[in-house]
Amino acid sequence: VTVIATAEAGDEEMAARIRRHQLDRPPHFHTVEAPVRLAETLKQEAAPGRCIIVDCLTLWLSNLLMEADTLVSAHSADTLPLFSRERDALLATLPELPGTIVLVANEVGLGLVPEHPLGRLFRDEAGRLNQAVAERCQRVVFVAAGLPLVLKGG
Repeated sequence: VTVIATAEAGDEEMAARIRRHQLDRPPHFHTVEAPVRLAETLKQEAAPGRCIIVDCLTLWLSNLLMEADTLVSAHSADTLPLFSRERDALLATLPELPGTIVLVANEVGLGLVPEHPLGRLFRDEAGRLNQAVAERCQRVVFVAAGLPLVLKGG
C-alpha cells in the first residue's frame, strides 16, 4: 500500500498532526509526499495490483489555492493557472490509472456559507472537485460518523 500524503506542515501543530498520522500507519505502508503535483505522483506510483491511498484531496486543493499570489482578488479558481493545470491533470489521469486508487476528501459544503471570499472560493471549488472526481470513479462512499453510505458503485 502506498499513501500519497498532501498535507504540508505550515506550523508546529500541523507538523505534530502529520507525525501522528505517520506513526498510525502500518509499517508496510509506503508514504510519498505530494502537496501539489498529485497527477504526476499518481502516474509514477500506480501499478497493477498496487493500492494507493490519497490523503487528502481537500488539503491538496488548499495547497493549490494558497500557491496563487493573486488569490485575494480571484473570484474563480479557473483564473489561477496552477490550480487549473493540476486539477485538469488529475481529472485526466484518474481514469487511466492501474491498480486500486482510494481518494479521501472532506465534504466542506454541509456547513454555513463562509464569511470571507477565500473561504467561499475554497468551499465551492472543493464541491466542484469532489463532483468531478466522483464522476470519474467506479465507487464513491460518503462516510459520516464512521458510517459508510455508498453513493455510487454498490
